[in-house]
Amino acid sequence: MTEQEIKKMARLAVQIGGNVKAGDTVVVGSDIEAAPLARAIAESAYDAGAADVNIHWSDIIASRTHFLRAADETFDEIPDWIVERFKYLDDKNSVYIHVSSTDPDAFAPPVNPDRIKRQQIAGGEKLRAHRDNTMSNKVRWTIVGYPSEKWAAKVFPGVPTSEAIEKLWQAILKVSRADDGDPVENWKRHNANFTTRVKYLNSKNFKSLRFTNSLGTDLTVGLVENHQWAGGRENDTGGRIFNPNIPTEEIFTMPDRFNVNGRVVASMPLSRNGNLIEGFEFTFKDGVVESYRADKNEAVLANILDTDEGAKRLGEVALVPADSPITTEGILFLNTLFDENASCHLALGRAYPHNMKGWEGKSEEELTTLGMNFSIQHVDFMFGTPDMKIVGTDHSGAQSLIFENGLFAF
Repeated sequence: MTEQEIKKMARLAVQIGGNVKAGDTVVVGSDIEAAPLARAIAESAYDAGAADVNIHWSDIIASRTHFLRAADETFDEIPDWIVERFKYLDDKNSVYIHVSSTDPDAFAPPVNPDRIKRQQIAGGEKLRAHRDNTMSNKVRWTIVGYPSEKWAAKVFPGVPTSEAIEKLWQAILKVSRADDGDPVENWKRHNANFTTRVKYLNSKNFKSLRFTNSLGTDLTVGLVENHQWAGGRENDTGGRIFNPNIPTEEIFTMPDRFNVNGRVVASMPLSRNGNLIEGFEFTFKDGVVESYRADKNEAVLANILDTDEGAKRLGEVALVPADSPITTEGILFLNTLFDENASCHLALGRAYPHNMKGWEGKSEEELTTLGMNFSIQHVDFMFGTPDMKIVGTDHSGAQSLIFENGLFAF
């Protein structure tokens, strides 16, 4: 891991991820183990003209201790100062850059999953305005990766620590298109490639998509009227472009929360709060999870679904071809930022409002009636395979082949 590589990733996060411009306030969220990249991002942001850069440090080890030893009542509250801090930063149209260096086992037993769930619910309620601002692109935000010791050890078990960190770092650079040449120029080309397919899918105005494969998935996902596909770069509500996820290979839109039917079988494990959910599947009826099962950690899956009513419905459907660079890398990253870009995926929970034309100015009740899903959860799980077939049906009943053998058919 060289200083030059870290600076390249930092410049990518600032110039492409957050599109930081003169006068911006930038907020960097980072675990202390990712300090080299967080500091480089701060420097790059100032080079881009940022007026102020705040680094909000976290410590995953201290967080684990908190969940193990804090007074029980603390998990049902979020201090007002945290709410006010985000309100202040959102009011300044701050750019949020998060460095993901997750330890997949950080919140594994004996951490009580109920404590985690209760804190998520408390945060979902009190920090709702900030969550709305990010998910509706009222503020610019992005996420990039950086290897931690425990993350690297989990992805490359049995490999010496320094070697595992370097292997994970090189994989992060490669799939983030930061390993060769100028990453900023690489991403300009990557974003341009998204545009053609997004334009085609939007022109079709599909009513539904049917997914089938040899794992047993046979799922029909209705799409909301006036849905919009998105992929790669996005625009904030002020018209400034940014890239929320680095890396990204997905093109996604909004399912109709009332119109999802059939069976979907996960093709990859889901890492959730230190637990790996394996061999799981759902059956949907009229948009709701009617039944589910898992070979391992089914209780963790149940904990997600029981969060609120919207956690049992879909908020996102995303298309990722089987030749995605993350797929061909052949690594289970145990981090959703990366793993969701290795496979077609769905998300239980909250939808992104910009996937619906004309969402601005409508109330949550109005948007729910139109088919948008609301929840404090947004949990992506992967179900794509090399033999995935996807057929789109438009409002006239005409069908179009979208995927054949796991790849785009257009």
